[in-house]
Amino acid sequence: MRIDISKRALESLNDAPQPVRKAFHKQLAYLEHNLHHPSLRAKKYDEAKDLWQARVNQSWRFYFLIHHDAYIISDVIPHPK
Repeated sequence: MRIDISKRALESLNDAPQPVRKAFHKQLAYLEHNLHHPSLRAKKYDEAKDLWQARVNQSWRFYFLIHHDAYIISDVIPHPK
């Protein structure tokens, strides 16, 4: 699977702290090879929109769609607690 990152997600990443950016890239490597990698804790977030959520770290999440042979990262945000 290939990974596409939206402009919105890139802007969010640019504003994120450096440790979050580093963790995000590590998690993308896991996603590229295995959607069900335990570190991701990936789950369907919104069934109607076919939106998934996965973990960047304990405090941040990223959201993505699965479209044909690509994961489309739509946003990277602090986890709402």
